[in-house]
Amino acid sequence: MLYRENGQFKATYRTDLQIFPIQQDRVMILLMLAAAFFVVPFAADEYFLRAILIPFLILSLAALGLNVLVGYCGQISLGTGAFMAVGAYAAYNFFIRVDGMPMLVAMVLGGICATLVGVLFGIPSLRIKGLYLAVTTLAAQFFVDWSFLRIKWFTNDAPSGSVSVGDLSVLGIPIVSPAQKYLFCLSVVVVVALLVKNMVRGAIGREWMAMRDMDVAAEVIGIRPVYAKLTAFAVSSFIVGIAGAMWGFIYLGSWEPAAFSIDRSFQLLFMVIIGGLGSIMGSFFGAAFIIMLPIFLDQALPALGGLVGLNVDTATVSHVVYMIFGALIVFFLIVEPHGFARLWSTAKEKLRLWPFPH
Repeated sequence: MLYRENGQFKATYRTDLQIFPIQQDRVMILLMLAAAFFVVPFAADEYFLRAILIPFLILSLAALGLNVLVGYCGQISLGTGAFMAVGAYAAYNFFIRVDGMPMLVAMVLGGICATLVGVLFGIPSLRIKGLYLAVTTLAAQFFVDWSFLRIKWFTNDAPSGSVSVGDLSVLGIPIVSPAQKYLFCLSVVVVVALLVKNMVRGAIGREWMAMRDMDVAAEVIGIRPVYAKLTAFAVSSFIVGIAGAMWGFIYLGSWEPAAFSIDRSFQLLFMVIIGGLGSIMGSFFGAAFIIMLPIFLDQALPALGGLVGLNVDTATVSHVVYMIFGALIVFFLIVEPHGFARLWSTAKEKLRLWPFPH
């Protein structure tokens, strides 16, 4: 009986078009943000911040960017890792080659460079789609990997191909401890998620969804395919590029091109599919599932083996984790192809009607 909207009247268009029209949702989101900003940095230990929360936030941001392209515009992409790499290496070069370059400005410039590369490889989407477009974006992945491995200028002539950054700060505030890195990542993710949510609710978002549902009908009613598809590639690549810069600067600190391999592209695509296509919340659900499940299985399998008298070594655990992980992905895709976001919305609808069955 707590999740009801009785008595919540909407007297203006502004209140009717709120992101969270139900008051309980607004209160819950505010409480979650308050806990994330003011409780978690002081209550969580260093391992939890560094190994779980920081990669979860950064990969959620990358999945959010990919969801703009795949979930909202319906364009398949297998080159997300490449756009992350462009953002990371571009931000690195701006950061070390320009004296006094602020880290935040370098990340934004890295996102802009990723936007240019994303639009370049998004041009074929004007003529092809489906698996053919997936192959085109896959070519972007291989081309970018080759470029950062062979062209030494991108890595500042580092003989090993590995680059590193240090002395990170934002507006004079050092970003050194895990708590400071977590707060920075959380702030960026909240701002970008709010901007994307408003964007998909606006005119450009409706154009993306029209192209996703039926591109021929969208063109008939006056939507320009060139503008809709290329803006989706641009926005998606910009967000993914910033996520790549954060992955290199904040999470890794030192990285090489293998950090943005094709495995990263498939991992982000799995996040979007499992979490829910065309859903902001689904991007966070998918990232949580992909990150938390292997960690849980790494801890649970040896404990379960000890209960039944089996000595489970590390190699066996890693193989079994991949097997269970793949089986669960297939299971969820069969049981709920619309992802965790659909389960979440269904649960909310049932809660609004409880205890009535209709």
